[in-house]
Amino acid sequence: MADRPGCRCATYAGVVAQQRPVGTITRGTTNPNRLRRVDRWLAGPEAWRLRRSPTAPVVVDLGYGASPVTAVELHDRLRRVRPDVEVVGIEIEPDRVALGAPLERDGLSFRLGGFEVPLDGRDATVVRAFNVLRQYDESEVAAAWATVQSRLTPDGLLVDGTCDELGRRSAWIAVDRSGPVSLSLSWRLRGLDRPSDIAERLPKSLIHRNVDGEPVRDWLQALDQAWLRAAHQASFGVRQRFLATVDSVRDQGWPVLDGPSRWRLGEVTVDWSAVAPG
Repeated sequence: MADRPGCRCATYAGVVAQQRPVGTITRGTTNPNRLRRVDRWLAGPEAWRLRRSPTAPVVVDLGYGASPVTAVELHDRLRRVRPDVEVVGIEIEPDRVALGAPLERDGLSFRLGGFEVPLDGRDATVVRAFNVLRQYDESEVAAAWATVQSRLTPDGLLVDGTCDELGRRSAWIAVDRSGPVSLSLSWRLRGLDRPSDIAERLPKSLIHRNVDGEPVRDWLQALDQAWLRAAHQASFGVRQRFLATVDSVRDQGWPVLDGPSRWRLGEVTVDWSAVAPG
């Protein structure tokens, strides 16, 4: 991303933007309920980050797109976990920020910004950036992560993810201040042919790594093979088949970080060390 002549603008080298937000305008496609899977995860196993905060936690919906609906939904869902949570929708496109203004209420606001995450000097407990970096080059991901990481609380988390248009398949990488922690995959189980169908929804840092010799390819293939072996479980329902699938790959030594309560939702999280690009 090139700076404009005569403008002291930031680049992905990590300098905080002074005269314009850090990033570029993306397509902005969104739909109601599209991010329900990652929201369910944030309000579930990751909710401790909100509860532990000594002050009202700040959660950012970064790059929410052409409609502010996902920020509104995030606010509603997380308020059930922490009533004083503040959700801030941040967009790089001024017209999109203007669309959010009429929806502002206690604990929900919208502002102009990018990866520099402008919060008036505060740090974010969670930054959810979904379907944003997918539209960048893979070479830009690490620097974008680093910029956001610098704006996190000590227990803070960046969630970099991608999903399909209706949110039926979703994948996200959890990144804390030290680096990437895990990869989560979530499917609508009904009608699932094979787990690796989610490959086209991998986040940008992994989507081009789904090739022979890369760990993420091995992970998807292991899931596919276990899914095939568990075909006999289908008579008990697709959920039982998926439970058997994940149980099998865990027994093989894959570092699965969650348990059956998450698997029943069509979700599995694996340690980043198992899928990090080679």
